[in-house]
Amino acid sequence: MKAFGGRAFAHGSAHLVKGSAAALWLPPGVEPDEEALIALLQSTVPESGQETVFGVLEEMGRFHPDEPHWYLPLIGTDPARQGKGYGSSLLRHALSICDAERMPAYLEATSPRNVPLYRRHGFEVIGTIRVGTAPPITPMLRQPR
Repeated sequence: MKAFGGRAFAHGSAHLVKGSAAALWLPPGVEPDEEALIALLQSTVPESGQETVFGVLEEMGRFHPDEPHWYLPLIGTDPARQGKGYGSSLLRHALSICDAERMPAYLEATSPRNVPLYRRHGFEVIGTIRVGTAPPITPMLRQPR
């Protein structure tokens, strides 16, 4: 989590619903800590799975917008508190910032179950990432309103 979205803390873009949910947003021009992420994956993913994992990351990189944008690498809700609107609240808060700055927002939905949630908040599917035996990932983009 630290390597992928931890830079949100230094930029004041880590948002929390106390004890219930969190979202780590990376502002325009800020990327995940690629060096730390690669080192972590090389040391924790069995060699037999590294081709798939790094292939997924490569495909994710291909979908990232070239223009400045806000990126949501991580959002999550305590399973016992899911379905109570905490994720939507976090999305509304951050997307109001994106809209005020006239910046698009980008994410990868790692569960098909979450795609409708993101669509309700204005995100559009821009493709599908399928690599090896990894579950499909849905890159999504939202233009500012």
